[in-house]
Amino acid sequence: MQPLIDALIFIVDDDASVREALAWLLRSRRLDSEHFASAAAFEERLDASPLPDRPRCLLLDVRMPGTSGLVLFDRLAERGLLTAMPVIFLTGHADVPTAVEAVKRGAFDFCEKPFSDNALVDRIEHALGVSLRALALQRRRRELNGRIAELTERERDVMRLVIEGLPNKLIADQLSISVRTVEVHRARVFEKMDVKSAVELANLLRE
Repeated sequence: MQPLIDALIFIVDDDASVREALAWLLRSRRLDSEHFASAAAFEERLDASPLPDRPRCLLLDVRMPGTSGLVLFDRLAERGLLTAMPVIFLTGHADVPTAVEAVKRGAFDFCEKPFSDNALVDRIEHALGVSLRALALQRRRRELNGRIAELTERERDVMRLVIEGLPNKLIADQLSISVRTVEVHRARVFEKMDVKSAVELANLLRE
């Protein structure tokens, strides 16, 4: 399954036996993992180095000493990290209503302790699929921004009017340049943006 290729699962749980059991389970499914005993330790990891550009998800205990799983979840959301790193809460029976509320706020899912290995791995695989798609979208946006950055200011002006559907004559009138100059800029925009038509250009910028 493609999402499992080069995937990475983060585990944040204060219970060492849970961390070890999860790490063993993931190794048995050929999944890499990094585990942390506290929210603070995980945040130190995030501060020390950027997250790798690989499918990932976070298994997060709800109730931990110090910073709780829910507080960490909110901090990750503020840092914009959750789109490509879905969070699966691990929770005891007493925490289920809290975990359900977290799902309503954007968490991917929750698994109640003790959890079924197969059920948990199934949810992890789905979360990795979500992460894979989010990372692909982020890469496309970075590439698109890079292409736009290569345009000159005048080419951006022409591109904006091309997208609005204006013919070359009206673009020339609005920008007080010749039709021939518009044609040249238009061709350069298409070349730099790697498109063959105004429709293709508009669709690309809508992504």
